[in-house]
Amino acid sequence: MDFEEVVQTRRSVHEYSDESIDDATLERIFELATLAPSGYNLQPWEFLALRDDDQKAALQAVANDQEHVTGADTTVVVLGNTDPMAHANSVFDDWLAKDYLPSEDVKNAVLGNVEAMAEMPEDDRRVWSTRSTALAAMSVMYAAWNEGVASCPMEGFDADGLVEAFDIPDGYEPVMLITLGYPADETADIENERKERRPVDEVLHIDEFNPTDDTVVADD
Repeated sequence: MDFEEVVQTRRSVHEYSDESIDDATLERIFELATLAPSGYNLQPWEFLALRDDDQKAALQAVANDQEHVTGADTTVVVLGNTDPMAHANSVFDDWLAKDYLPSEDVKNAVLGNVEAMAEMPEDDRRVWSTRSTALAAMSVMYAAWNEGVASCPMEGFDADGLVEAFDIPDGYEPVMLITLGYPADETADIENERKERRPVDEVLHIDEFNPTDDTVVADD
């Protein structure tokens, strides 16, 4: 598919067939997803792909018992590392080797900026990690659909329960779940009229922000 077709025809799918995603296809999906942008190219994302039935059942238990967690061929736990320094040294060594940075001194200065980020309060680091990791998660869904693999992003889960169930170390933020699989009906979701989207002239603001919703902001 070309990119416009991928975007236009992607749908969130809850019903999957029994067809398995082969290992090569799954790897291609995540190879493309890792090309997503991130702040300082620090790539804080990690993906726990659950394919074993027992593992998916354990996830379903902490995901509001949603059936497509186990109905999908693969369900992915998207995690964000909240330590900006986790991969910083290797990232900036690469920048220096490829002349993105002119000198070791400049590399050390950039590294100092990230070291300062690592000292931010935990809540700020969680937000930082989630921003970049969500970009990679969307890339997973687009890359999957380019392979004919449907997906559904999910935020209905018990984060603490997930961390406990899968022994996730401290410092990782569960950002979302993504189910992956071939749709039970290969054409239905594409042919169905898309659910309403807010029009561009309502969501796009040029030079001045003029919200059109009914929210009333109280005076201070």
